[in-house]
Amino acid sequence: MQQPPRIILGIDPGTLVMGYGLIAIHKSNITLVEMGVLQLAKRQEHSERLELIFRKMESLIKLHTPVAVAIEAPFFGKNVQSMLKLGRAQGVAMAAAMMHGLQAVEYAPRKIKQSVTGRGNASKEQVWAILQHTLRFDDAPEFMDATDAVAVALCHHYQDRLPKITAASAAIKMPKAKKATSWESFISQNPDRIAKKR
Repeated sequence: MQQPPRIILGIDPGTLVMGYGLIAIHKSNITLVEMGVLQLAKRQEHSERLELIFRKMESLIKLHTPVAVAIEAPFFGKNVQSMLKLGRAQGVAMAAAMMHGLQAVEYAPRKIKQSVTGRGNASKEQVWAILQHTLRFDDAPEFMDATDAVAVALCHHYQDRLPKITAASAAIKMPKAKKATSWESFISQNPDRIAKKR
């Protein structure tokens, strides 16, 4: 029986525009399922924007049944009020994921760029160009928030493939080298390191 592809939902949270992107992984193939934005700028009330984020998350999860949700962590700026609102938007997206039994994993913007392009200071345009090549799509998105969200999903896929450090593997200790207590014991333990006189 053929296994269904693994769907990963990436989210670029925002209070004016929320980007979302879904990728499908089947064996070694990665394809773009959907990407887009939720525009929130027309809504004056912040609580109304949060409700729309929650509803959009719900509809995406129900429609595509992802196995994981990856969210870009907020970039820490100087405007405390903006940071507070962005944190709420991120929290609502995470809560929607958790309500469906999905763990929402956060990734810093630099980590996402590093995973996708190999450079932590890559531009949005460079990230988009790599995504186009990797996922083989031609359409240029209207908002870079959408491609940012796809990059978050791809970053999660790459991180998920890395070997996990478990408690058992961490407990494996390397054998300790014997400590030499005198020159005689050092010479007897390391005969290959002694230079012979000619």
